[in-house]
Amino acid sequence: MRCLIIDDEESIRRITSVALASEGCEAVAVESGAAALKRVANEHFDVAFLDLKLKGENGLEVLVELRKNAPVLDVVLFSAYANVPTTVEAMRRGAVDVLAKPFTPEQLRQVVRQVEENRRLKNKVAELQSQIEATAPAADHTTAEPALQKVYELALRAATTPATILLLGESGTGKTVLARAIHQSSAQRENAFVTVSCPTLSKELVASELFGHMKGAFTGAVSDTWGKVALADGGTLFLDEVGDLPMEVQPRLLRLLQEKEYERVGEAKPRRSNVRVIAATNRNLEEAVGKGEFRRDLFFRLSVIPLQVPPLRERLNDLRQMAERYLKFFAAQCAKKVTRFSPAAMDVMMKYQWPGNLRELRNAIEHAVILANTESVEPMDLPENVRPGQAAPLSVGAAVTLAELEAEHIRRIVGHARSMEDAARTLGIDPATLYRKRKALGL
Repeated sequence: MRCLIIDDEESIRRITSVALASEGCEAVAVESGAAALKRVANEHFDVAFLDLKLKGENGLEVLVELRKNAPVLDVVLFSAYANVPTTVEAMRRGAVDVLAKPFTPEQLRQVVRQVEENRRLKNKVAELQSQIEATAPAADHTTAEPALQKVYELALRAATTPATILLLGESGTGKTVLARAIHQSSAQRENAFVTVSCPTLSKELVASELFGHMKGAFTGAVSDTWGKVALADGGTLFLDEVGDLPMEVQPRLLRLLQEKEYERVGEAKPRRSNVRVIAATNRNLEEAVGKGEFRRDLFFRLSVIPLQVPPLRERLNDLRQMAERYLKFFAAQCAKKVTRFSPAAMDVMMKYQWPGNLRELRNAIEHAVILANTESVEPMDLPENVRPGQAAPLSVGAAVTLAELEAEHIRRIVGHARSMEDAARTLGIDPATLYRKRKALGL
């Protein structure tokens, strides 16, 4: 790392330079804030070590100017007057640490290592963020559909409040993306957004996954574990497909919503949680309440702000824009010069029902970009189930694999079923298995 030392004592500058050099850093030393500002204007530094009491200058004011001129610069304050108020004010103005004078070379090196580790973690987060952005196009919440525009407006208004939000709609309509947008517009945006996929968990594990457990609470509980509620403390807990939450766990969730309290499995000690809950489901929860499959009081607590996200077949005014956005993204990802849809291809997509909604549209466009041989996507580039009359329909006895037959059967059942639970019953599998198969098929 390149380090800038700002101190009016020559001995401090010399000792600090030697200690930093022993840690493999390149050190530049100056005696005033004015000189430091000139250096950062023309050179890159990773960290600055700044004396609080400079001759004729206020170190805290220099700190503010340094951060203004070099926003990514980490600043550590030197101070012979390091007390709690000074430290708090320094941190408020952007310092990453305060080192009390006199300090030993080893104390300085420890601070350098901590700063270096923090920078490494920041770079890792940035790298992971760029990887995520490379695998999915950026979320776009513009719409030409008045009904959906009202949903977005209400979602963003509710985001600034602590209200629990329930997102309703078919699988693949973008409920998770909307939940993240709500989180990013909320007071909790600087804290974690934690997702729990309810259908993927067994009845035995869902309580532990949500609330954590104590060592020995059940077979396999070999250590104390904190659950997703603790991880989301101060942030947002997103319950995906909450309609599949087992009845045995629903009272625990109700208590969390009403009292902000929970207990780990196997523990009698109540714990507080400052977590905002957003839930989503493709089930008709009112119908589930009537059947005794979902608690009425929990339904009311979850649906303080209910938002119905429409399926893609009801958003035809948005389909062209979304398809073109996916096309641009996947063409860049695949390094192919595919720039448009032919009128025939767009006509095919406008007439298709899209039972898998946005997720299916994304997969279909990726498929088309990969197969396209020209700058224009043609109907034959689209998946067979999207384009009618291009291939014989899959049927029992046809020359197709079992996997293809199963996939087509699931698509048709899901497309016509009233809910995922009804689809699972028709298929003769449990909802968790159907959830995994839909994910694999992009439905």
